Amino acid sequence: MNFQVTVLKILVSYPDGFAVMEDLKRDMAILATSGRDWADRTRRLASRVPDLDIFSQGLVERISGGWRLTSKGRDILEFMEARPAPREPSLASPINETSQPVLEIAPLPPLPQPADRAKPRRERRARRREARERARANAS
Repeated sequence: MNFQVTVLKILVSYPDGFAVMEDLKRDMAILATSGRDWADRTRRLASRVPDLDIFSQGLVERISGGWRLTSKGRDILEFMEARPAPREPSLASPINETSQPVLEIAPLPPLPQPADRAKPRRERRARRREARERARANAS
């Protein structure tokens, strides 16, 4: 279950919700070794949707060497991350009649994502690959 929540969280961070398998694996490895906080967070999110299955429910689709988050997947993730509704005060607790009204704070809009976040990463990988090939050629 934590794996599926992690996949949703990773994909939502990419432009258009699409990531190639290499990027997914790398991000998964980082989050899996990041400590107990991530495991606790994914466990808490997964508890909100106990029968989560990202592929059979159509939350994630496999396309052209990667996975893409669907709009239904975004909706489920928003539901999982939503704060639970406040509980009704119990009858045993006294109610303060003179309390100040609670102001509702509007949620912040998501931060804009760069148009092509993966481009610098691809270029960096290509430069490293070329350097390795040159080093192998010079070594032989």
